[in-house]
Amino acid sequence: MLRARDEHGHQVRNPGPTALSRMVANLRRGNAFMMVERLDAEVSGDWYVQVCLRDDNTYQLEFREGTAAEHYQTRTISQEKVIVALNGWAKGRPDWKDTFMWNNIGASLENAD
Repeated sequence: MLRARDEHGHQVRNPGPTALSRMVANLRRGNAFMMVERLDAEVSGDWYVQVCLRDDNTYQLEFREGTAAEHYQTRTISQEKVIVALNGWAKGRPDWKDTFMWNNIGASLENAD
């Protein structure tokens, strides 16, 4: 199961493309963050993708694959690329992240977990 939620606490279970697109389009100051989590009992660890609309109007996109060591980050100015990535991740497409150059930021997060 998937769950999308924003900074205000609005949640959508198993969001489809329309819901994810709307949530990204609604990002702004005061509601600049959203996350899509995979909540499958048979998968251990944290599996999610998250987006933050930064003050410079760029999107910071991050994903985690189970552990802090597998936490990656990128930035883009393209809302459309963010929406395509979120939908690809939600559908489990292996190529969803190919559009971006990702930085592994896991080492900086391992002590925070």
